[in-house]
Amino acid sequence: MAQPIKPARTSSATAQRHRVRQDLAAAAMHLFAAQGYEATTVDEIAAAAGVARRTFFRHFRSKEEAIFPDHDDTLVRVGEVLESAEPHEHPLDTVCRGITEVLRMYAESPEVSVERYRLTREIPILREREIASVARYERLFTRYLLGHFDESAHRDGDDDPLLAEVAASAVVAAHNHVLRRWLRAGGKGDVEAQLDHAFVVIKDTFGTGIGGGRVLPAAPPATVSTTGDVVIAVARTDASPAEVMRTIEKALKGA
Repeated sequence: MAQPIKPARTSSATAQRHRVRQDLAAAAMHLFAAQGYEATTVDEIAAAAGVARRTFFRHFRSKEEAIFPDHDDTLVRVGEVLESAEPHEHPLDTVCRGITEVLRMYAESPEVSVERYRLTREIPILREREIASVARYERLFTRYLLGHFDESAHRDGDDDPLLAEVAASAVVAAHNHVLRRWLRAGGKGDVEAQLDHAFVVIKDTFGTGIGGGRVLPAAPPATVSTTGDVVIAVARTDASPAEVMRTIEKALKGA
């Protein structure tokens, strides 16, 4: 039987990649803070992290990208959360679980996240990079929610894209609001509990229009069958008496 060597090597390579990216990010943030973004070069970042210039470009395309080392990996984890959701789970719950992965990325290293937040506020190009990264999550959530709207809850299916985008934007906005408040407080406090509270507000607002997938047309309030001189009616528990009577009268007229 072959030995399971490949997974171990893969794990080791992944850990090495993660460590190099974190070292480069730490070096970039330190240099940006010490001597300014414009004055800092890729060569200086690589040297401070103890790697070659070519190693830097194996991990990042530019120096501004270097202070966001985890967004790509986190986007993959978020996608896995959405893809592995149980059929019975409410789609908004799934999306909220997904963006919690993003929050945990920041909460894993509070000091680093606080410093990065300070830099993004001071350096426009870093702020633009952060905004572009957040937009990737929002697009992912929009695509997911778009496939889970309950068509029977809306008069016009053309509204589905609008509602999906609004709901996804609300989830991202809640995350950003909670995250910024936490960062301004120096990374102190139970940030996940704060996010959970924000999710309650979102689900109360958008939960009625989103179901567990595309649904079949709603069943009629009542149905009847006739056998000789007997009429048998079967009604939903939420059917009004008037709806039931109309169905029975129609059946009697056609008998």
